[in-house]
Amino acid sequence: MSLTVTKDYTSLYELNCSICLSIYKDPVTLPCGHHFCQQCIESALDAQEQHGLFTCPECRAENIAEQFLSTPSEKEETGIFCTYCIHSAVPAIKTCLHCEASLCVNHVRVHSKSEEHVLMEPTTSLGYRKCSIHKKVLEYYCSEHAVCICVSCCLAGEHRGHKVMLLAEGVEQKKEKLRNVLRNLNLEMENTEQGLQSLQDNKSKVQDKATREMERATSIFKDIRDQLESLEKQVLSDISKEQEQVLCQVSKLIQEQEIVKDKLTKKISHIEELCNMADPLTVLCDEEQGDNVDIRAGYYMFHAAQLLNKDLFSEILLTGLACIATELNIKVYGQEATGLTLDTNTAGIFVSISGDMKLATWSDLSCYPETPQRFEHNQVLSVLSFNSGRHYWDVEGPIGRGWGIGVAYPSITRAGQQSRFGYNSKSWALCGVNNSYSVRHNSQRISLPHYPSCHRIRVSLNYEGGRLMFYEMSNPIKLLYIFKATFTEPLHAAFWVGRADGSVCIKN
Repeated sequence: MSLTVTKDYTSLYELNCSICLSIYKDPVTLPCGHHFCQQCIESALDAQEQHGLFTCPECRAENIAEQFLSTPSEKEETGIFCTYCIHSAVPAIKTCLHCEASLCVNHVRVHSKSEEHVLMEPTTSLGYRKCSIHKKVLEYYCSEHAVCICVSCCLAGEHRGHKVMLLAEGVEQKKEKLRNVLRNLNLEMENTEQGLQSLQDNKSKVQDKATREMERATSIFKDIRDQLESLEKQVLSDISKEQEQVLCQVSKLIQEQEIVKDKLTKKISHIEELCNMADPLTVLCDEEQGDNVDIRAGYYMFHAAQLLNKDLFSEILLTGLACIATELNIKVYGQEATGLTLDTNTAGIFVSISGDMKLATWSDLSCYPETPQRFEHNQVLSVLSFNSGRHYWDVEGPIGRGWGIGVAYPSITRAGQQSRFGYNSKSWALCGVNNSYSVRHNSQRISLPHYPSCHRIRVSLNYEGGRLMFYEMSNPIKLLYIFKATFTEPLHAAFWVGRADGSVCIKN
């Protein structure tokens, strides 16, 4: 607190602290009205603390310590004092917007309680609460312009005739909107918490599955290490053999280069002597012309560096790795689809099915009556379908001739161009036509870089993983293509045969 000095002070004595008898230093005022240096009164109160009773050193008024000690913190918080306490700086606890005055505890009790006397937290910034035009307190809210206005704005200002309301009504409407927003946010929070709970529930499932997969991976990697060790021995053996051959050639080249080096040394020495001779006749009569220098040295060095056939080792290594990867992929994703047979109820009328329901070939004659489930084109589905798990089946067809294999949903249409395998979103196909491979899905065709070299193709399906893979079972096995999709229906094995010599046969 600061000392309030009035005009009635006529002597220096009145400016003296009654404790230290010196002019006030950092003066403060107690609730009883007496003034002291802040350090002096704090020391006096500290001395009284052991008695549990605090009194004014001047008038002995009791219980003044709590109020005195709380004053500085309140001052630090607001720095706003009661407008009506003119003889001492008493902290204000409210500000009246109507009176534009700050009030302490005692003056709040006796202040007008009418609605126009709006009390708020202590503040000195009342300017923004007044109309910038009429300098009156903002008491109303114009909903049309969403601004706070004074009474003059309502009656004669630019907001005359607008829909206005008291600030209390306006704030209540806004709070109602905010409450609605809050309800929506709480609902969103509830949904978020439910989603979070669902994720947490799935977390343990993921961890369990990861544990199983790690155990499975450990076993697979052990097999990989065994195969890699075997491949390493093969590659190192080939490199060692090649090394012996190359070193033999390099040794011969080194001997030749040493001979060339000696010749060059002698020639360089002789030419240097000629260059340093002062007698022109001797230089010109010498037979050395300097244009017959043997340049084969550089060629031998380049040739020696190329002797080790890196491409050969790379080919052996990559071929071995590809074989390991392909066999591993089949081991991981493959479970033989035993009992896979062709469904004659879906076979096109010109598709002939063998007695064991494994072979489909082209027929010049109509083989079946037309039914709703029968394909218009030369296609047929399997009886068995898959809606989970990992499966594979092998199919044989003529190399480079007309055939197609893949998978399809049972809901695939049976007639029209869109019923052909790979020409819609419900089927995926690999085709062998004109001595080349291609894949097709949803009418998108991709030509493959591989040329047919084997009659047998393996189809590998990972339903949950959304993977459909085609392998040519050659030596080594070739991965032809991988389809990636999210399967939503059971999948049937699908087969297509070309005219004349087209055929496909299931091999289990």
